[in-house]
Amino acid sequence: MFLSSLKWILGKPNLEKDDYYGQYIVDRSYFSGKQADWQYNHFRFEIKNNDSIYFYVTEKEKIIQTYVGKISVTENYVSEHLLINMPQPTHHILSSNPTTYRHRWDFHLVFYSPKFNNLYFKKGEWETIDSN
Repeated sequence: MFLSSLKWILGKPNLEKDDYYGQYIVDRSYFSGKQADWQYNHFRFEIKNNDSIYFYVTEKEKIIQTYVGKISVTENYVSEHLLINMPQPTHHILSSNPTTYRHRWDFHLVFYSPKFNNLYFKKGEWETIDSN
């Protein structure tokens, strides 16, 4: 019983498509500082339950540009992996599918950008931060 409880506590959730729906913000806990704050204030996205993704390029709360695409998942793994289909041209952050890192209670989507390297996104609502 102890081993079963430990496995449940330390285990990772198996994600399904519904788990990906929601709003995402840059996770500044991985890399803090001005660059992370700048990314937080300039990029966010949401995945809606109609399988659409809306990627926003912003100036803090003001949306400057929106890229719209579709999502699907691959079911070849224990946990479903997110696939993004964006019309071209698209934003460099969306040039490849994200890697999903699962944790016990949540997960991160990591996008590779040729300009910024890895950008870590987590579910959450955007709020104003002081980026000085």
